[in-house]
Parts: sequence; structure tokens; C-alpha cells
Amino acid sequence: MGSATAPDVTAFILAGGKSTRMGMNKAFVDFDGRTLLGRMLDLARSVATDIRIVGSREKFAAFAPVVEDIFHDCGPLGGIHAALRSSQTDLNLMLAVDMPLVSAAFLKYLINQAWTAPGAIAVVPRDNGRWEPLCAVYRRNFADAAEKALLAGRNRIDLLYPKIEARVIEEEELKREGFARAIFRNLNTPEELELGKRRT
Repeated sequence: MGSATAPDVTAFILAGGKSTRMGMNKAFVDFDGRTLLGRMLDLARSVATDIRIVGSREKFAAFAPVVEDIFHDCGPLGGIHAALRSSQTDLNLMLAVDMPLVSAAFLKYLINQAWTAPGAIAVVPRDNGRWEPLCAVYRRNFADAAEKALLAGRNRIDLLYPKIEARVIEEEELKREGFARAIFRNLNTPEELELGKRRT
């Protein structure tokens, strides 16, 4: 098993989502004195040495290497597919840019689960029945299943998990390991942003 910052893990920040409810690009929204993007880049650096952003090269090239979608306007599945097609490592951590409550400890736990379950194509949390695909670890060959779905016009990533070997981290396991459910909170609106700040 490798270490939590081994070079054989690539971390991707998914910043290509379209959100107008913040009044600006979500990645550059301030969260406790730092942008969401800046926070997530630092978080990713705590567990990986190769960090990339999935999104617009024009917007994000100044911050880290950028990967742009191959299948455009296909939601998270399109971003994950592009990330995996660009990756040189087997294990790949995906992080949404708007999940600043996720902890480095949880990401290390995710990566460790992937190392100890070599047959799992994805290691994905499921909180209260809801999949968390943008705080998960994928093996590079998940791109094959993603591409097949995208070519068929099926963009819902949650429909793929039952068709592959996935290591699912259920709510009971999260509680047992001491991880709060709030870590998965997405900050999509100004109100959610303020609530998130009160939880840090």
C-alpha cells in the first residue's frame, strides 16, 4: 500500500459546473478569506502530488494544469471521463470545487480504501441513499464505462455504480469512522455559503 501523498494518485478539482446563483463563477467565491478553488487545491495537495482542474483552460490555466471535457455539457460524468482519460495514474481522486467542508482525513481514508480494494473500479460514499460521485476515487478504467454511457446519451453517473465493482462507503461506516455528514455539503447558493462558513 502506498502513502497518502504517493505520486501514484492524481487529484482532480471539478470546476466546470454552471452555477449562476452565486452571481459569479463559483470557483472564485470567497469562503473565509479564500476562494473555493484555492481551498480545494490546497486540500488536494494534502493527499496527492499531481493536481489538475477539470474546467475551462481560459479560466483556470493560471492555477493548475487544466483538463477540458471531451463530451461537453454532460454534467459530472463528462468531467470525470475527461479527467480519467488524461490521467497517467490508476487511482484518481475527484473533488467538486464547492465542497470545502471535506477534510484531508476523509480523503486519506478514501484513498486508503481504494488501495486496499484493488478490484474496486470506484470508491464512492453514499450518504442517506445519495451518491457522492464528486468526492470519490476512481480507477482509470472507469473511463471505459463512462464513455459507453456518454456515447449512448446516458449522463447519470449513479446509474453506472450498480454495473461495476464499486466499494461503497455507507452512512454507517462514515459514522463509525467519525466523519460528519456535513462534509458533503455543496455550496450552491449564498445562503448555503453562509451556512457552510458557520460549520468551519
